[in-house]
Amino acid sequence: MNIYTEFCLPHLTNCVCGLEPLNRQRELIVPLARGRVLEVGMGTALNLPFYDRERVTCLWGLEPSPGMRRAARTNVRQSGMPVRWLDLPAGAIPLEDESVDTVLSTFTLCSIADLRGALAEMRRVLAPGGRLLFCEHGAAPDARVLHWQRRITPWWRRVAGGCRLDRPIPQLIEGSGFRVVALDARYMEGVPRLAGYTYRGWAEKG
Repeated sequence: MNIYTEFCLPHLTNCVCGLEPLNRQRELIVPLARGRVLEVGMGTALNLPFYDRERVTCLWGLEPSPGMRRAARTNVRQSGMPVRWLDLPAGAIPLEDESVDTVLSTFTLCSIADLRGALAEMRRVLAPGGRLLFCEHGAAPDARVLHWQRRITPWWRRVAGGCRLDRPIPQLIEGSGFRVVALDARYMEGVPRLAGYTYRGWAEKG
């Protein structure tokens, strides 16, 4: 067992990812989820306060880390929202084809090792007319910032649970059979530029 990954990282993630600039981004994307929802990389369940409960009929939380699920207990209890945990990685989603109306990913695609495989699974379980909602940080458009993102990422991944600073999120989503329909890309206020360029929007099956 990796003590840092299972015990330290979940609480660090809960603190850092619960900061106000990130919550402002969650507030803009999470309420769009509807129907049967699969949240990929639920982590410590920081999105729960932002769901529109009247629009969500079922919520699966995909989270392979026991440490993250343990750290999520308080947030789940405080929200009062039922979560059906799935303790497998995103590359092996244990749901039937076209069984989900909304796939939600917030600040998760940066850390999935086999991202293409995970996106293929998200596409498989998404029903016709369904949406992939995403809010992710990634590669900055400024050459100088991107240069430093690439230099720092190998070290950053070791302490941040595999997080990559330099992934071109929209291109990766579209390269996996989705069509990005809406996209807002900008630096988050109050976050260092190296980790603060955010892609927020939604996609459908291409």
